[in-house]
Amino acid sequence: MSTPPDGRLGVVIATRDRSARLAVTLRHLRALPERPEILVADNASTDDTRAMLARDFPEVRVLALPANLGPLARNHGTRALGTPYVAFSDDDSWWAPGALARAAGLFDAHPRLGLIAARTLVGPAAEPDPLNDLLAHSPLGPATDLPGTQVLGFLACGAVVRRDAYLDVGGFHRLLFIGGEETLLAYDLAARGWGVTHCPDVVAHHHPAPTPRPGRPAVQRRNEVLTAWLRRPVPYALARTGALAAEARGDEHARRALREALARLPAALRERRPLPPHVERAARMLEGAAA
Repeated sequence: MSTPPDGRLGVVIATRDRSARLAVTLRHLRALPERPEILVADNASTDDTRAMLARDFPEVRVLALPANLGPLARNHGTRALGTPYVAFSDDDSWWAPGALARAAGLFDAHPRLGLIAARTLVGPAAEPDPLNDLLAHSPLGPATDLPGTQVLGFLACGAVVRRDAYLDVGGFHRLLFIGGEETLLAYDLAARGWGVTHCPDVVAHHHPAPTPRPGRPAVQRRNEVLTAWLRRPVPYALARTGALAAEARGDEHARRALREALARLPAALRERRPLPPHVERAARMLEGAAA
């Protein structure tokens, strides 16, 4: 007799043009004992993704987006799911058996918990992602009403969210698109009083392609500056922009990042909402520890 689905849990997968990898992910997710509801938010794929889903995974819900929305696909997928807790996967990542049940239990027991940053294992050898140690040794430490260790960062494909908390802050921000978008979401959750913690007994698997991602360094630098202007004090944002401008004199990635950041700066200023003092102090504490 099969185990009934855990109605608390859903998984949103953002994908574009990677049907073979997506099929591997779906086979792993479909085998989970929790039997979560699975929704694929397809970023206007031009390959056989939608045909493959209809043929091989008819039980999986598909949200066919009209354009490539990048991480914003997760926002649309989360709105479409009705489960109280939503785990994110990419088309090259999935969850360990029992991990989502553990996450749901933590959310049930801790009403202020908004996001769980999992322990992520990489590749066939299940090597620990270097981010795991940074999260585990966060100087923010524990909180009496939260599990794990408080953090202000995570890996999107290794995160589980409380749906109400995620939608409360608007999900991932449209201005950043992709590349370091997690930090801004963590800031916004903490600013609204939601807990963001690393819980190492919640485990995700990530099997990224070995090929490099062209342009990603520039995008990440751009988004660091935009995040500063969106949420951090003006002197801090000016200093980050000045440092990028100095790098741009001799680095092509920095030049591209600076151009793109300046083009988006008016929109960032319109949507600027500085962090509350206690969250700003936490952000500076993390930066000091990293330095």
